[in-house]
Formats: sequence, structure tokens, C-alpha cells
Amino acid sequence: MAVSVKTKREIELMREANHRLEKVFDGMAELIRPGVSTFEIDKRARRLIAEMDGIPNFLNYAGYPAAVCTSINEVVVHGIPSKKEILKEGDIISLDCGLIYKGYHSDAARTYAVGKISPEKQKLMDVTRQSFFEGIKYAKAGHHLHEISNAIADYVEPFGYGIIQQMVGHGIGTEMHEDPEVPNFRQKKRGIRLVPGMTLAIEPMISMGDWEIEILEDGWTAVTIDRSPAAHYENTILITEGEPEILSLTREP
Repeated sequence: MAVSVKTKREIELMREANHRLEKVFDGMAELIRPGVSTFEIDKRARRLIAEMDGIPNFLNYAGYPAAVCTSINEVVVHGIPSKKEILKEGDIISLDCGLIYKGYHSDAARTYAVGKISPEKQKLMDVTRQSFFEGIKYAKAGHHLHEISNAIADYVEPFGYGIIQQMVGHGIGTEMHEDPEVPNFRQKKRGIRLVPGMTLAIEPMISMGDWEIEILEDGWTAVTIDRSPAAHYENTILITEGEPEILSLTREP
């Protein structure tokens, strides 16, 4: 396993790519309300990425046809935007998006409420988001990779939620998916030792029910096997000498 350690210049470019992505999320979030199509969200994402002098890294990646994944309710990840898919009151929608800036990738995901949602869905969103922050308490130089994974699992499991196991986080840099893989579920081995300059995309994906998923006929859309709602929260982080730096989150989203 070859895990890249970024130089000072590369870190600056990673930081800038992710700051620009954060602004893209701000623009997409403004659209989220009942009656809006996921096609409109993708259209805005493409425009904003272009305005940021970026390239959408999801578009045409392994054939994926959009700049952002729009995953509603039981869709865990990789939902494809469509003019026919209209947001409704009470939905939750996960947006997963990234851009390339001067050769360096950014990647993040957020789950949003569409209008007023049930307390159960709100709790799922809150737990998923907090599990990320519980995990990165161990994203420090000298710790081991799977301490992050185990901390996420330790936080989520008492709620009775399913932790999606078929999809994991990853290293990121000049490629969107680099070594190492970052599982969100408990691991037996410690994993690699973390060192300053590593950049990781950590992304818990949590369901209200079963952890298992299936892929629909389009070859992309991943849904919970029991069709329970799911939430997704992701940021690109930098391992430093001290606390991790969350590159794609400089303020509350």
C-alpha cells in the first residue's frame, strides 16, 4: 500500500480545492426545498464548479453521468440526478460532490432535510454527522488508521443503526480515490500509522435499519436492502502534527 504524503505546496492546493468545494455546497444547499428536481441541483453544481475554476471529478468517473450524487431517503449513495426526481416535504437528501483544482481533488458529502422531517430522520442525520467528528478524534499523527473506524462504530452502534460496509472512505490527492481505504465499521487490525501530510476522505454512511445495500439496474444507485432511510456525511481532512484540519469545512454547513 502506497499512501501519499503531501508536500507543503500540495497541501495548499488541497486546501484551496476543498474551500472552493465548500462554496459549491453552499450554493447547492440553497436549492433544497420541496418541488425542486435533483437535475436542478446538478445543474447548479456544474455551474458553480466552473465558476470556481474547477473540474467536476465525479462527472464521467467510471461512467457516472453527473457532477453530484443526489441520494434521497433509502438511497445511500450514487443517486443519479434526474428531471423526474422531485424533492418532497419530509425527504432527506444526501449530496456527494467533489472538484479538481490545479490537479488536486476535493470530496465531501452532506445530508439535508427537505422541509420539515420526522424526528427519527433528524436523529439519523445528527448521529451520522457526529460519528464523523467522533472518528477524527483519532485522526492524529502517531495513531493508527483503524482507530478512526472503531471510534465511528463505537458511537453509532448503540443507536441500533446499520453501518454500511460495502462503501468506505479513502485517501485523496491527485487521484480521487487513493490508498488507504477508511472503513466506518469495526476492524480487528490497527491499520497503518498516520503521519502528517496524509489526506483522507472520511465518510460515514449510516442507515436507520439494515447495513446491507443493493445496486439498482442503473449500475450506480445504492439503496438499503430494507429500504430504510440512510444518511451520509463526509469531509476531506489533513493529518497534522496536532489536531486534524478539516479541509472541506471551515464553518458550520
